[in-house]
Amino acid sequence: MVLSSGGARGLAHVGVIEELESRGYEIGEIAGCSVGALVGGMYAAGKMPEFKDWICNLDRLDVFSLMDFTFSSRGFIRGEKVYNALKRVVKDCQIEDLPIPFSCNAVDYKSGKEYIFREGSLFAAIRASGSIPTVFQPARHSRQEFIDGGVLNPIPISLITNHENRTLVVVEVNGPEHFFVPRPKTDQRGKSYISIPGWLQDYHRKMIQYFPEEQKVEKPTSLTSFSIISRSFELLQDRFCELLIEKYPVDVTVRIARKQAGTLEFHRAAEMIEIGRNLAKTALDKLEDGN
Repeated sequence: MVLSSGGARGLAHVGVIEELESRGYEIGEIAGCSVGALVGGMYAAGKMPEFKDWICNLDRLDVFSLMDFTFSSRGFIRGEKVYNALKRVVKDCQIEDLPIPFSCNAVDYKSGKEYIFREGSLFAAIRASGSIPTVFQPARHSRQEFIDGGVLNPIPISLITNHENRTLVVVEVNGPEHFFVPRPKTDQRGKSYISIPGWLQDYHRKMIQYFPEEQKVEKPTSLTSFSIISRSFELLQDRFCELLIEKYPVDVTVRIARKQAGTLEFHRAAEMIEIGRNLAKTALDKLEDGN
């Protein structure tokens, strides 16, 4: 199983894994990148229930409080606070001791080479793999400094050691816009994701009554230079991801649009998990039907 990079969208990986388990599939190996390394590492360590319970109970304010902001030009988030919080939920361990073979990647930004983690501290590997450039400061490990593995290999299918005799499942959460799906209103138990207190609804109605909403101002159609650069990088990543998937004999592909959620919108965990579950159902139905 291969889990891509993609920030908060990668929480959809949890839903895909749960759907595979519910159908009796046994995951024999996991390769992850960035958030894919985080989710894959938690599952390989047998700690998915603890991780899911923690991440799904974080609201917007909780997520913000876990961001240790800094004025450094190397990244505006140190990245230590959130991992220290996670360590209180799930203890660190050695990758080589995990019951399921696990690997993840990062990039040594000085040499420009991909580095593969197959042993050593699980959290050190996850921290290195998820060091999003300009967002999180590079991770220091063994006298090297690493940035997000997604820079060179966002869908690390190449890390899987044996996919010839297995069903190869790839989850990619940086897909083009046409993969976007409407936000689910309820989870698998029928519980709503959005619960608005009655007093707030009443307040909103009164505000509209006494202060009618003004006509919306149209957004400028021209893009800034930063927007153009960002969009260009997204297009390159889209094409690169497609080429990676085409290169290998992938049996099941679950793709989620980049616009489905923002990189740091981890407060939408439950929603993204459900989206991953629903898309996995569709993909696995096609596999099992022979289509």
